Amino acid sequence: MIRAVLFDLDGTLADTAPDLAYALNRMREARGLPALPLTLTRPVTSLGARGMLNVGFNMTPEHAGYQAMREEFLDLYARDLCRETRLFPGMAELLDELERRDFLWGVVTNKAERFTHPLLKLLGVHHRAACIVGGDTTGRTKPDPAPLVAAAERMNLPPAACVYLGDDRRDVEAARAAGMKPVVARFGYLNGSDPEAWRADAMIDEPIELLCHL
Repeated sequence: MIRAVLFDLDGTLADTAPDLAYALNRMREARGLPALPLTLTRPVTSLGARGMLNVGFNMTPEHAGYQAMREEFLDLYARDLCRETRLFPGMAELLDELERRDFLWGVVTNKAERFTHPLLKLLGVHHRAACIVGGDTTGRTKPDPAPLVAAAERMNLPPAACVYLGDDRRDVEAARAAGMKPVVARFGYLNGSDPEAWRADAMIDEPIELLCHL
């Protein structure tokens, strides 16, 4: 019996793409490069700094200057966490309905806690979440199931009582490994991949459809 819903953050609970793109474009402009359109950066938003620096500077973690660029990017992002970020359309209504039906809900993201907690506060939902697990909470990140297992423990629930909604293959893999029901948010970023190949239990095109899978 499902008793809780866990959400990925970037590309699932909230549309963070504009503010991550803004940080990247500030870096490009400082180097005399033109700003990139959101259409180029949006698909890799769920990959965070790694995805953004790859799109913006063709730079991977193996590059000698990657770490310094990553820190610059994250510092810029931290200054404008919620400039344009919003809950996805229909998400506020879904959260209201989950609470009305006495479901717990929480957030499990690969985003570090220093960004996750302030952002959820700025979005006005931090105090409502039954648990919040960031990318550095357990020392492991998705697709490792540890963050999801930790979230279930914080809610005093078995993983099988939880649905996990995400927009990336690693979300499905982590949920499956944790013993949770994986559902794909097709309205999210999807990292340029075809979610049909991820073998999730279900896929939804708008947040409120999740209620049909609980």
